[in-house]
Amino acid sequence: MQTRAFTTTVTLFAVAALATAAGTAPAARSEPEPVRAAQSAQQRVGLPVLVDCLGHAQVRPSDFLLACGDGNSRLASLHWSRWGTGAARAEGVNWVNDCKPYCAVGRFHAYRVSVKLDRPQPWETRPQVSHYSRITLVYADDRPERVPRVVSYPLSD
Repeated sequence: MQTRAFTTTVTLFAVAALATAAGTAPAARSEPEPVRAAQSAQQRVGLPVLVDCLGHAQVRPSDFLLACGDGNSRLASLHWSRWGTGAARAEGVNWVNDCKPYCAVGRFHAYRVSVKLDRPQPWETRPQVSHYSRITLVYADDRPERVPRVVSYPLSD
């Protein structure tokens, strides 16, 4: 009988130890996986990151939301030809809502663009990491109404 109690106690302690280990491993991570991956890439080669609307570091993203507030402009199908210390370049598509007659019922249109990221600066959230602070779009053919062929926007951090 004593052996059975001992075996039960050891089993319960083992289960508790496994549960504790399984429960604390994810909590030990200080950053979400995309942030850690981008930071490790940045720290390895000293390259800037692109900060998305949720404040996550991105390196060579395939999609990027330009209009954080309403989602009415985003970049998609990005193919990066360069990601350097001073600038990054890609080709892709800018999907823009025409908001006609208003944005909730508007249609999205695709415009081919060249994308340039530049002006790296220390990232306010993580000053040891730099981020691109400006994005420039060059429309290849058509472009949204009242938008110049070349347009630049500041990128916040």
